Amino acid sequence: MLVRVLSSSYLGIEPFLVEVEVDVTNGLPIFNIVGLGDATISESRDRIRSGIKNMGYLLDPRRIVVNLTPANIRKKGSHFDLPIAIGIMVGMKFLSDYKGILREYLLMGELSLTGEVRRSEGIISGVLLAKSKGFKGVIIPEENLEEASIIKDIDIIAVKNLRDVVKFIEEGITRSKRVVNTIKNFEYTLDMWDVKGQIRAKRALEIAAAGGHNIIMIGAPGSGKSMLAKRLTGILPPMSESEIIETTKIYSIAGELSERVPIIINRPFRDPHHTSTTSSIIGGGRTPKPGEISLANNGVLFLDEFTEFDRVVIESLREPLEEKRISITRSLGKMEFPAKLIFIAACNPCV
Repeated sequence: MLVRVLSSSYLGIEPFLVEVEVDVTNGLPIFNIVGLGDATISESRDRIRSGIKNMGYLLDPRRIVVNLTPANIRKKGSHFDLPIAIGIMVGMKFLSDYKGILREYLLMGELSLTGEVRRSEGIISGVLLAKSKGFKGVIIPEENLEEASIIKDIDIIAVKNLRDVVKFIEEGITRSKRVVNTIKNFEYTLDMWDVKGQIRAKRALEIAAAGGHNIIMIGAPGSGKSMLAKRLTGILPPMSESEIIETTKIYSIAGELSERVPIIINRPFRDPHHTSTTSSIIGGGRTPKPGEISLANNGVLFLDEFTEFDRVVIESLREPLEEKRISITRSLGKMEFPAKLIFIAACNPCV
């Protein structure tokens, strides 16, 4: 029996639709996943088997082939566990999609060995994709509910385990409701008011904040350069709703969100150490991920001990700071990450 379940993946920060095709037939028992999935997707076979079994379903020895379409683009992430598991359960007739839920909803979520649906990266990208493609909604882990709820006008179904998914598909029953996010900025703990004196330095930072200018501070150790830089975000205007969504999307893909910080509502402040590599600052890797310059998007990137940074790192910053974006080309393709930020450098004077 062939079953199609909808999900998503992303290149850089841009999401694309993935159709999970699950074919369950009689024959020599195998479980193959094709379609250029990464190691996390390949390892999902054991999580899915155990998760379905520990939810009380008896898995007969069958021939299972899973195809992730489009097959020519590499996919990554543990969030494919849930759509694959549901496809297998429908194929083995553990549940029936007579309401057509699987044609109207995108499924994303990682499975534990007990069948629990756990937090995954990049959920907000999938929600944005589902909205842009005109789908009715998404089925996501309960731990990602607050993150996804900042996207309006789309049905968000948060589930805790496979049984919750079965109840929704067959009976339309959901256990949790959308979180009402009143997006507002909390007060910064670091305030420019705390700085006594330094009139010229504070005036320079005010001009940089007003005009979005970059700035370099040169002064003796202990003169207050880092203290001033850390307080710049406190005098920047609050982020708009679109900026909050864009920044949260980047942090979600980078795996920087948590239960404590599910949404980025304040302007980010990033201060990497001077021993950081070029790829950690600019972004990249075998499967490119956002670097510090993109994680500081809509906020501040602060490089203390600027002259101690590697020359390649410093030279790599020039183009992204001018263009307000960075393009990374790999064998997988070309990916663009935003880099709209205020750049602050600090160093000691030459003696």
